Amino acid sequence: MFTWTYSKSIFTPPASPCKKFQLSYSDKQRYEMEERPDAQKQILVEIAKKLPIFSRAQSGAIRFCDRCQVLKPDRCHHCSVCETCVLKMDHHCPWVNNCVGFSNYKFFLLFLSYSMLYCVFIAATVFQYFLKFWVGDLPNGPAKFHVLFLMFVALMFFVSLMFLFGYHCWLVAKNRSTLEAFSAPVFVSGPDRNGFNVGILRNLQQVFGEDRRLWFIPVFTSQGNGHYFPLKNRSSESHNPLLANEDMWEESDDGSEEGSLVEDQDPSVTIEMEE
Repeated sequence: MFTWTYSKSIFTPPASPCKKFQLSYSDKQRYEMEERPDAQKQILVEIAKKLPIFSRAQSGAIRFCDRCQVLKPDRCHHCSVCETCVLKMDHHCPWVNNCVGFSNYKFFLLFLSYSMLYCVFIAATVFQYFLKFWVGDLPNGPAKFHVLFLMFVALMFFVSLMFLFGYHCWLVAKNRSTLEAFSAPVFVSGPDRNGFNVGILRNLQQVFGEDRRLWFIPVFTSQGNGHYFPLKNRSSESHNPLLANEDMWEESDDGSEEGSLVEDQDPSVTIEMEE
């Protein structure tokens, strides 16, 4: 399980925004030919009205990646190492030489957990020989240094992984990424660290899926497609009347990435039109 989760963390490519978030040829021409920053922001606002985008830059503008030429979905960030925008980017991990994000976050968490169990297994199997070394019953030779090395390295990695795994468990419970823990996501109403927190159970299901039998198996079961995430304050979604329902925007079954709109909207949601 350690090897399986480690390989999945390494070889699962980071997910990038789909074509719907890329500027069309005409929009790109308009954006590049416009020299006024305010006019450019307005062009991005018009395009974003058709997309499930609720987060903003610190300045309040629509988040746009000049390198990838895409409007960034919520929780998406550009990785300078991978040189691409990554959906629900958590961080770039040098231990797996890959970006940890929407496509492999579950695998990364399982990798940490099985790494801890692996360290416990090594320490437990070496402990009897460590006791013999401590009381002097272990024969002289290179083997006793191997016992010392295995024991201390296993314990050292276990303690390090325990803190890291505990931190990520806290992030999952709060539905935050590492980047969001350091810099709160900004919405129309302002910054909100708990903007995506919809309760511990639903937070867990977003990462591990609804089938609990698959939670500890490194197969992809995360909910959604990485482009849209339910918000804690549903009224903030009403700023875009086309996106008041979380099910209204989703990829078609044939993989054509054509969005589908659900006409049913919650009548209790107040829709506000911003000028």
